[in-house]
Amino acid sequence: MYAPERQQEILRLARESGRVDVLSLAEEFQVTAETVRRDLKALDRAGLVRRVHGGAIPAGRLDFEPDLAERDAVAADEKLRIARAALAELPGSENGEHGGGSRGGHGFGSVILDAGTTAARLAAEIPLEAELTVVTHGLPVAARLADHPGLTLHLVGGRIRHRTRAAVDDWALRAYREINADVLFLATNGFSLDGGLTTPDLAEAAVKRALIRAARRVVLLADSGKFEQRHFARFGDLSDVDLLITDTGLSPDDALAIERAGTEVVRA
Repeated sequence: MYAPERQQEILRLARESGRVDVLSLAEEFQVTAETVRRDLKALDRAGLVRRVHGGAIPAGRLDFEPDLAERDAVAADEKLRIARAALAELPGSENGEHGGGSRGGHGFGSVILDAGTTAARLAAEIPLEAELTVVTHGLPVAARLADHPGLTLHLVGGRIRHRTRAAVDDWALRAYREINADVLFLATNGFSLDGGLTTPDLAEAAVKRALIRAARRVVLLADSGKFEQRHFARFGDLSDVDLLITDTGLSPDDALAIERAGTEVVRA
């Protein structure tokens, strides 16, 4: 099968199912994953599909959002490296420069953990003996921290989105307006210099905007596959981020461009 024929079939499959993934396409067409990625890149350039983690969706489907289990399986090794690198940014950590003092007398610093698979991995890496005040609206994040005796854990309420297991809407927004945390560990579905920080859902975007306002330092945890991804709801710009922790899949040139725009980059 010639490339144009294969690309046409890929487009048909994407429109029928709402999404295609690289590995399944490679198996179906008996070609390499790299060949499929070139096909998807060509279709993306033509405006026919939009690249997403591990595959593509039809153009115009910027509201598409994989469920939690699917997202957790994507870039698992990279997310773990990002999470471990983020430990150095916890207030009071030996390697960090942003902790030490307690706010409000609870723990040795305060953090907000956004809902997201990488944030949940960070929560799982926080030592059992850590002494922190932690605020989150993500149920998986809270579940991983509930048995830490040294933490003062606050779970923000609201309507729970089944796809992300995150609290949203007015109750969550009101809670975050009352918080002044040392560090926010922020999640995103896509980030780019010109497209900013984006997510498929408007309610999630509103909460993320509130998170950014609720912390004095913003650390974005995002694997390189999210770079140059654009979704329906924009909730901020890279200029809102003090530090981006990503993986080595982000090229040195792209990392330099982001740093020139004012955001520090760590490639774990």
